[in-house]
Parts: sequence; C-alpha cells; structure tokens
Amino acid sequence: MKRRLVGLLAVFLLAAPWQTFAAETAYEWNVADIYPSEHEWMRDYKAVQNALPKLAAFEGKLDDAKTIAQLFALNEQTARKLEKLSLYARLKRDLNIEDEAAARLGAKVETLAARYAAKTAFIEPELLALPERTLRKLQKSKPLKAYRYYFNELREQKPHTLTKREEQLLAKLAPALGEAENIYDHAARGDYEPPSIRTPDGKTVTLTDDRYATALQHPDRRYRKAAFEAKAKSYEALEQTAAATLYASVKTDELYASVRRYPSGLAAALAADDVPKEVFDNLITAVRRHLPALHRYVELRRRALGLDRVHSYDLYVPLVGETMKPIPVETAKTLILEGLKPLGADYIKQVHRAFQERWLDVYPRPKKYTGGYNTGAYDTHPFILLNYNGSLDGVLTMAHELGHAMHSVYTNRAQPYHYSGHSIFTAEVASTANEWLMLDYLYKQAKTKDEKLRLLMEQIEQIRGTLYIQVMYSEFERMIHDKVRQGGSLTADELNQLWLRLLKTYYGPEYAADPGAARGWLRIPHFYDAFYVYKYATSLAASYAIVSDIKNDKSGEAVKRYKQFLRSGASDDPIRLLKRAGVDMTNPEPIKRVLRHFTMLVDELDKQLPSKKTQP
Repeated sequence: MKRRLVGLLAVFLLAAPWQTFAAETAYEWNVADIYPSEHEWMRDYKAVQNALPKLAAFEGKLDDAKTIAQLFALNEQTARKLEKLSLYARLKRDLNIEDEAAARLGAKVETLAARYAAKTAFIEPELLALPERTLRKLQKSKPLKAYRYYFNELREQKPHTLTKREEQLLAKLAPALGEAENIYDHAARGDYEPPSIRTPDGKTVTLTDDRYATALQHPDRRYRKAAFEAKAKSYEALEQTAAATLYASVKTDELYASVRRYPSGLAAALAADDVPKEVFDNLITAVRRHLPALHRYVELRRRALGLDRVHSYDLYVPLVGETMKPIPVETAKTLILEGLKPLGADYIKQVHRAFQERWLDVYPRPKKYTGGYNTGAYDTHPFILLNYNGSLDGVLTMAHELGHAMHSVYTNRAQPYHYSGHSIFTAEVASTANEWLMLDYLYKQAKTKDEKLRLLMEQIEQIRGTLYIQVMYSEFERMIHDKVRQGGSLTADELNQLWLRLLKTYYGPEYAADPGAARGWLRIPHFYDAFYVYKYATSLAASYAIVSDIKNDKSGEAVKRYKQFLRSGASDDPIRLLKRAGVDMTNPEPIKRVLRHFTMLVDELDKQLPSKKTQP
C-alpha cells in the first residue's frame, strides 16, 4: 500500500554523496547468514532427500504416543531444513528476478517440497482416522504434551480432511495448481516494461513503481495526470494475461474449498485462521456504514486542491506545505529507535540488532522485488526487504516490517517450532502497532502547525489505505469468488467494470472514476492469496486499540500483555490471542473505534484546511 508523501521536520537532510556507497553496503542482505555457499545448501538438500523415505516408513504405524512423537521430531528436523532451503532460494531470486542460479535452486526446492508434502500427506489422515477417545488419550500423553493445541486443531479439521490417497494426490498437484501466481509474477515483473514520460523540468524518466508513487504526489497536476495515464495505458498489455491468471487462481481456491467440503473459498480461508465469518461480515458492514466519512474526506481534498472533481491522480498529493527532502536511512533508524521506546528496552535492543546485523535490504535496484516484506526461518534471523525512497511512507514501512521481524524474534525465543508461525490475522497487528507508535511520536516531535497538520493527514491516509481500501479489495475478492463458484468467468472487461463500480462507491460523489483506474485490480498480487487483504483492516483496528491502551496505561500492564501476545506465536487461535491482549475482534467495536477516530481526524482537517479557487 502506498501513502502520499508529506512534509515533516526541517531537520531531515539529504545524505552527502560520499555516504551513499557505505550506506548501500551496510543495508544489503548477507544471504550467507543462511548458507555460506551453495555447497552447504546442497548438503541440507540431500539431508531432506534422505529423510523422506524415513518419514514415509512411519505410515500405518501411528497408533501410540512414542511412535508419533518420534515421527513429529523427524518431521520437524526435515521441515526446518526445507524452510531454510526455500528461504535462501527465494531471497536470491527476489534480489534479482533474472538470477538463473536462484531460479534453478527455487525449482529444485519446489520439487523437493512437493515430494515432502506427498511423503507426509498420510500423517493427518491417519491420526484423524483414530477414534476420538484415542486422540484425546494421545493429547494428554507425556510424549505429546507439547502438541496439545495441535490436537485440538486436528480434530477441528476432521470434517475437511480427505483420505490418505486423496491427500497424497492433492499434495502432488499443488505445484501445478499454484502456477497462476508464478505466471502473473513473471508477467508483472519480468516481462512488464514501465512507460517513460517527461518530467516538468524536461527530463525523461521511466515510471518505476517508486517514481510513479512520487509522480502522483507531485504538485503539478498535469504531470500527475500524465503519469497516471501513461501507467494505466501500459497495463493494457497485461490485462488479458492478468485476468486469465486471476481466474485460474480463484478457480483453484474454490476447487480446494469444494474438495475439502467447505461452502466457499471464503469459508476455507477463514477456517485456516480459525476466524469466525462474523469477523469478516462485521468488518464490511462497519466500513460501509462509515463511508460518508471517507466521502467527506474526498470532498475536503477537492476543496483544498481547488478541483471540480477528484481523480485518482489527485488522491495522493499533499494538501499542505511542500514535500520534504529525502530522509536518509540513518535518520530513519534514529527515528524508529526513539519512536518505539514505549515497547521497552528489550524491544529496542532487538531493533538495533536488525540494523547492525544486516537484516534489511533497503534500496531499490533493477529487477529486485518491488514491494516490501519480512520473512525468515526458525533457524535464521528475520530478513526485511524494502525499496526505500526516503519518504515518510518509507520510514513507516520500515517500522512496519520491523514489527513483523520483532514478532518472529519474540515468538521464536518462546515457542517450539510447531507454534512458531503467525496467522496473518495476528502478524499484521505487530506491524501496524509500530506505525501507530511512530505516528504518535512524530506528532509529538512536530514543532509547527503545518507539521502537525501533515501528520494528521498521515493518520487519515493510514486509515484510508489500510482499512477502507483493503475492505474495498476484500469486497472485490468476495464478488469474484462468488461469481466463479456459481459457474461464471472473469474477463478483463468484467473485472475492470467491477473495480470501477467499487471505486465510485467507496470514494463517493466527488470522485471521478477515470477509465484508466479500472485496471487497479491487476496491481494487487495479494489476490493470489485468497482473502488475505481483509486482515490488514482487522489488524489495524486491533493494533489501534492495543496502542491506545499502551499510551493510556501508566502501570505498564498493557505493554506486558502486548509482549505476551508477541511471544505467543501460533500457540492458540488468533481470536483468543488477541482477547488476551485486550481486543475482542468478534465484536465490531474495535472496527468502529478506529473508524470514529477517522471521523474525528476528518473533522479536525475540515477546521484547518483552507479552500482554493477551482483549477482545471
């Protein structure tokens, strides 16, 4: 998600030219932290190969606690190696999409992972075939004490688990059925050629993602419009391929759901996270009821910019002051270390490690993955990929991904491997909590009315982009999944029309939906991970509640609850984990709470923004 560029404190200065090389060297991954060379990678690869027949030898023997515990131990050893193998290949590929060696390693580990999945597909069906009485006895046994929550989850899966033969078949088919995203990825990143346009000062530039985001924040409206139209036009060549790959992906999601006896792809996705459907429904209902506040914000934008209507290329330009100078990475680091201090000395110590030990790959480069993420393995430190452009958005994105990294650090110190993962439903709480803390810190550091107004705008944009727009994306997902499940197809024209209709609904009567905006759907890779994006919205609401409690609690109990949440990993379902942190997401109140905050921010903006004469 991209927010607009805003001005900030005058102390932010450009890095001196002599600093550039050292900074880039310090802020690049060292993938040798995973494997010093491909030789070590191959050693683990062979170890996993050798473990597969040993795992398969347990088939038909899972009837006592000791045997099952032995299987679980071997399976964990194998899975941890496979996780590192996959991580190494992925990171090298994301640093350069054209790295043939990385592609070769990726293909090898993908095939190996499919074999591993097929060899271990018997485990859950065989366990689930045991009588309920036996499962309860195993769950209470001493050798399997550490797996008690796992057995709870296992029994919940019973109605959706297939026969052993069917599970093995699905495992073998998984790589082929998942190819839609890979094809889209290559088309959108490897084959796609971004357009070039002339800047207001006469230079010709290629509209890479970061330059495009900057162009949409430019005060010259004609330039913004030219950039928007050029980018939209460039996507014409991709839209038919993107429509076909999205259709294939949704068909696969609905096929899996049907095969596993779920009523829909949505139900299957929610069940995977142990999230009740009411959470998804409450989210969309609450946001729909608060659309007038978003409409009002768009109207304020129109008024402040002196426009007749607000177009897509008017949604990101700052409404006050000049854009700031780029923020050097070292300054961003200092801000983050200060802004996150409410989380305690140990938290700050771990963040400092991330900077010192090259957990971050910071700068954009040709053929590098264009987004931002945190990843890692249980046996490695986190790895954070960024495409830092010196903006306030870049600082907040860095804090966001560090939140994910710290979640992993705290969890991995406290939980065994089988509980070390995070549901996205909880993972995004840890990241957006950092953003709320940073916005609060920066607002308190602001010295002038304009600085405070800019940060007020940033909070508005945070909620617009992370809650309102992600819910719009979620509605789009639900609509296309419903259509495919009912036997319909997804053509580019149909997707374009649906996207435009939602844009008009969400942004309201003051928004002009240009035809070029219709292709926005094909820029969202998360659609290839069914019903992923709604979790951004629920997580923002949960983290807003948590951070509000931390700010208002002088006893330190709120921070303790939050730290315990970070340590919990996947040791319970996400709804219960958040309840222990003080937030009940089955109740719409956390959603309403952050939406009321948005309304208050828009009210404050209305008081402070001047109007301009209408411009063309």
